[in-house]
Amino acid sequence: MSETKYIHEITLKVRDYECDMQGIVNNANYQHYMEHARHEFLLSAGVGFTDLRAKGIECVVRAIAIEYRTSLCSKDEAVCRLYLRREGPKFVFYQDIYRKSDNRLCTRGRVDTVATVGGRATRGDELAEFFGEYITE
Repeated sequence: MSETKYIHEITLKVRDYECDMQGIVNNANYQHYMEHARHEFLLSAGVGFTDLRAKGIECVVRAIAIEYRTSLCSKDEAVCRLYLRREGPKFVFYQDIYRKSDNRLCTRGRVDTVATVGGRATRGDELAEFFGEYITE
């Protein structure tokens, strides 16, 4: 999307131990980067996972899809940008990771999340209370 309206971004520095024998970031670490960006987004929105949990709400990942485009290497800086959509009971985080030095897209991810209360999936209204203003149409 050329007109993507990101609602949050963070910058991360690739650490040596995140790279594999090929000298590039191991694929699993991109998921860690995306998770960290979602946690930081929640905090910037005024609510963290511990706050949700204290209210009896669990925000859980239902599905993740990641498309790898360009590898990050040790000492690269990456910018993880995200936007959020609501699809019925799901809150879908669209997350793109760019190499900071040239703004080249490295990965594109989609993370479907749902809310549970008492171990049961909900319609998502609990999360809409916190994230309504951030949802992109």
